Amino acid sequence: MNFNYSNPYSSTRLPVFARNVVSTSHPLAAQAGLRMLYKGGNAVDAAIAAAAAITITEPVSNGLGSDAFCILWDGKELHGLNASGRAPQSWTPEYFKRKYGDDAKNPPKRGIDAVTVPGAVAGWVAMSERFGKLPFADLMEPAIEIAERGYLLPVVVQQKWAAATPELQGLPGFAQAFLPWGRAPQVGELFQFKAAARGLRAIAETKGQAYYGGEIAQAIEKFSAQHGGSIKASDFAAYKPEWVKPIGKNYRGYTLHEIPPNGQGIAALIALGILDKFDLGSLPVDSVDSQHLQIEAMKLAFADVYRYVAEPSAMEVTAEQMLDDAYLASRAKLIDMKKAQDFKAGNPVKGGTIYLTTADENGMMVSFIQSNYMGFGSGCVEPTFGISLQNRGHGFSLDANGLNPANLVAPGKRPFHTIIPAFLTKDGQPVMSYGVMGANMQPQGHMQTLVRMLDYGQNPQAACDAPRWRYNAGLEINVEANMDKATVQGLAERGHRMEVINDSYQDFGAGQFIWRAGDPKVEGYVAASDARRDGLAAGF
Repeated sequence: MNFNYSNPYSSTRLPVFARNVVSTSHPLAAQAGLRMLYKGGNAVDAAIAAAAAITITEPVSNGLGSDAFCILWDGKELHGLNASGRAPQSWTPEYFKRKYGDDAKNPPKRGIDAVTVPGAVAGWVAMSERFGKLPFADLMEPAIEIAERGYLLPVVVQQKWAAATPELQGLPGFAQAFLPWGRAPQVGELFQFKAAARGLRAIAETKGQAYYGGEIAQAIEKFSAQHGGSIKASDFAAYKPEWVKPIGKNYRGYTLHEIPPNGQGIAALIALGILDKFDLGSLPVDSVDSQHLQIEAMKLAFADVYRYVAEPSAMEVTAEQMLDDAYLASRAKLIDMKKAQDFKAGNPVKGGTIYLTTADENGMMVSFIQSNYMGFGSGCVEPTFGISLQNRGHGFSLDANGLNPANLVAPGKRPFHTIIPAFLTKDGQPVMSYGVMGANMQPQGHMQTLVRMLDYGQNPQAACDAPRWRYNAGLEINVEANMDKATVQGLAERGHRMEVINDSYQDFGAGQFIWRAGDPKVEGYVAASDARRDGLAAGF
């Protein structure tokens, strides 16, 4: 791919060119990954070290109680890992109805009854055992050091931290862990998390066994019982992450790969499958026509995703059926170039998050995402080991007659999931490891940035810096303030309900990109990191 290395968008960043690269949303996490590469580790070692470090440096978005997903190229083939957690055995619709009333549509957003078994630590162990080179304990060293010694809080993390505090400050363990002076830390203040250092040491020394079959699992069961929850150490002991085959869709001669459901990555594939029916590259990149087509394709994708995607064993259609070319062609025909529409689900043929990416000079590339959901997750923090517990249980439905009955809560089931890594190949060979954080912005970001690169030749940093829109529901579209005003007006005239948002940190995600420039030992990679976070792409 011959990129245009000029950048038409306002940016403080330039692409990074190196043979070994780590790109994350926090500089200290990027450096943790590079330390492993310097020690002789590979891209998997770097990814795990970065993931562990960022639980400390960006606790608003993830923690030791998170879920994770990964797509990695091992030098020969692509592998997917689903490390999303499952519901406790006690969870049924009746359990929640008894506690929260018959009108409850979902498990609670916050609190101990939002907590599913966290999968991230098990994911780290699985990746290390199958593909890592360094001892697992070595990978935890940078995170332990950061948690013990502390770090100075950066700008974007602080803004998100302060914004979440009013809602969460009364939840069990939150203030003790995250309000060390009775308030959120300020920019440049030193934050230490010694409880999490204890947790990380126990994880390091036992290769995760303490977390799923030892003292950490027991501590979480005790903490849950104290605060009215029902999750048990036995739920942790039963948990195993799952190696999966990524699903893919061809677009402009390339193939975009995503983790299959229970995640929403298929939305990006559906949208691109619809856009593939149009000559998008013939339209100016930031024109009303180009942006309108992308918005409508994304809306069609979400209509099906919210209706059908759940734990795969519960779905009434398969991912392959949702991606059927003839079906997507029929969906593409619904787009009216002059009018925005509120699409409904079709009928397929029956039959708060961090993202990081790493690559090494031997050709291994890792696309990794980790999250506790909605900013600090459940808001509950087990105090002995600093386990900030996720709230993925809120993603279940309690309504058997609702929009998506397949997502009904059940013991041991995984909920509909938002976090998604992405990977691009061409002719079966690796091209790019990338992702864009931020709830339902993620597949939208995957699509928008990839269109910019493949249809318009923008380099990864320019595609990252370009203004984004975000579809919410119905005809509602949020748009960044730096999008061309004439384009925004033109979209409004077609019926899109446009709202200009000045705070890009909150609404439009943030991406990390590593594009393979050629032979990794010779040309290496081109990397980018999003200025919407405190991130860094670094390499050697």
